[in-house]
Amino acid sequence: MTAALRTAGHDVIEVADVTPQADDEQVAALAKARAAILITEDRDFGRLVYVMNQGLHGVIYVRWPVGARRHLGPALVDLVHRLGDGLRGAFVVLTPGRARVRRME
Repeated sequence: MTAALRTAGHDVIEVADVTPQADDEQVAALAKARAAILITEDRDFGRLVYVMNQGLHGVIYVRWPVGARRHLGPALVDLVHRLGDGLRGAFVVLTPGRARVRRME
């Protein structure tokens, strides 16, 4: 995922490089402090957004089958290009062939 986004010219920070072993709340705090869109495969971020109101700038929750991973990078780059600033304030669930966008208000 990160390689495809970097190749497309996007600024990407991998949490494991910055704060190894960070828990979900620490990851959310890092994304919030950097005003970053959080890309995750961890379903718990829905809870952080909607129940705990962490004030994230945007979340892309990736639900992608292992057998189709080679298509994930291009799909993610396409999503970011299509939605652009529309990712701010959005919780997006990205699956093969579909992106569901919900506002985090």
